[in-house]
Amino acid sequence: MTYHPKSDFMRVMIERGFLADCTDYQGLDEALIQGVVPAYIGFDATAKSLHVGSLIQIMMLRWLQKTGHKPITLMGGGTTKVGDPSFRADERPLLTNAQIDANIEGIKQVFAKYVSYDDTPTGALMLNNAEWLDGLNYLDFLRDIGRHFSVNRMLSFESVKSRLDREQSLSFLEFNYMILQAYDFLELNRRYGCLLQMGGSDQWGNIVNGIDLTRRVLDHEIYGLTSPLLTTSDGKKMGKTADGAVWLNAEMRSPYEFWQFWRNTTDADVGRFLKLYTEIDVAECDRLGALAGSEINEAKIVLANAVTTLCHGAEAAAAAEATAREVFEKGGVGDDLPTLTLSEGDVADGISIVQLLVQSGLAGSGKEAKRLIADNGAKMNDAPLTSASLVLQAADLAEPIKLSAGKKRHALVTLG
Repeated sequence: MTYHPKSDFMRVMIERGFLADCTDYQGLDEALIQGVVPAYIGFDATAKSLHVGSLIQIMMLRWLQKTGHKPITLMGGGTTKVGDPSFRADERPLLTNAQIDANIEGIKQVFAKYVSYDDTPTGALMLNNAEWLDGLNYLDFLRDIGRHFSVNRMLSFESVKSRLDREQSLSFLEFNYMILQAYDFLELNRRYGCLLQMGGSDQWGNIVNGIDLTRRVLDHEIYGLTSPLLTTSDGKKMGKTADGAVWLNAEMRSPYEFWQFWRNTTDADVGRFLKLYTEIDVAECDRLGALAGSEINEAKIVLANAVTTLCHGAEAAAAAEATAREVFEKGGVGDDLPTLTLSEGDVADGISIVQLLVQSGLAGSGKEAKRLIADNGAKMNDAPLTSASLVLQAADLAEPIKLSAGKKRHALVTLG
């Protein structure tokens, strides 16, 4: 990136690694200098919580507000009824209106931790595209909006092309999605003066459509900015683990487990994640990310604490760190975790992992324990257990071990 920005927001986006592409760097930069820029990101309400995969977008909205601009969090109450086909192999299951409304309520709780919704010029807006999509007249929409879209061009978009190339069905319902998203940008510009849409780089085609449509219908100049689609250094999709998504709502993923997810970051990702997911100074992020050996573990704790503080509060972050240090570093018992204490005699001939899952209360029977392992639902020290025939010796229990069943049930096993 050779562009040297004048505005604080663009400088932050470039320095911290948020920027993948922009429709007009200079034009957007000038707009950001001239006054408050309202900008939006859309979130479809397909679950009761967003997960870590959406956190890069949430942080972009947070930085937007911190640098003097107006974030708009657009809930897809209307578009969720259609389903975004982008880079999916199959059609999304359709949700009822009640399910969509319940999901929006759950998602709202997350945003309030990252941006301030108030009546100031930079106060965030929470909007729902059902506001303008639910009342659309189909024939009017086709005549006024549909005529601006070329089917030839829509078929060339990678998100559509990839489905067609694999000869997978793409319903007309889903095909309409990109028109509806483009229409969102037009309506946000018309109703709220929104000048910028942001999103992951998989949304580039949809964003460009919205800019073209708004130029044609309103003759207004607006902008698009995308962030990289983030994968971890080992190629995994950000926010997904062996036991499912890392949700941002505490009732779906406990603050302790959320903290542990960040504490377990791969060494190579620490510096990059500090820049993207915390507000720590860039130079300090680089310094922490360059640490080696055991020192990098302290950098991971800084990362886990900072991200957990933003999402769940400083108290939850401190409690998670205290439990983790107690369990893994001091060899003691974490306040949050039930403990199974074994005697030397119990493990004299070794003890099977199946017995430990049963005795610690994580499985009701040996059969259930084996099924848990077979279904990838059991972990030891946060690493998936792959074999039900594993036998642990006394030496393996020199340090307490943590056993997990699913996302929320954990126990410690220690030698007394």
